[in-house]
Amino acid sequence: MARRFTPKIITTNDLLEGDVIYLTADGSWTRRFSDAKLFLEQAEAEAALARIETRQDIHVGAYLADAETGIDGRPQPVHFREQFRATGPSNYFHGKQAETGDVQVQ
Repeated sequence: MARRFTPKIITTNDLLEGDVIYLTADGSWTRRFSDAKLFLEQAEAEAALARIETRQDIHVGAYLADAETGIDGRPQPVHFREQFRATGPSNYFHGKQAETGDVQVQ
């Protein structure tokens, strides 16, 4: 029996900078998980993934990641891996972590 489709976003890594990026509703890329397009239909998600996989001059390693609709109606990560990737580099003092104040300096 096939698993029921759950909402997804498309995520990949920027080829030049290495940052995690997400596909938006207008077909552009963002570094914010909450700005990603949330796919509710399996066929639409798979078709979008197939389209962007042809652009490997921009990104590498695209895949569909589980997501859910947050309180604000925007996508939220479901699994730890995507929560971790959404916070930015794991080495501190630069990137999204420094910009959002998520880093605690001792």
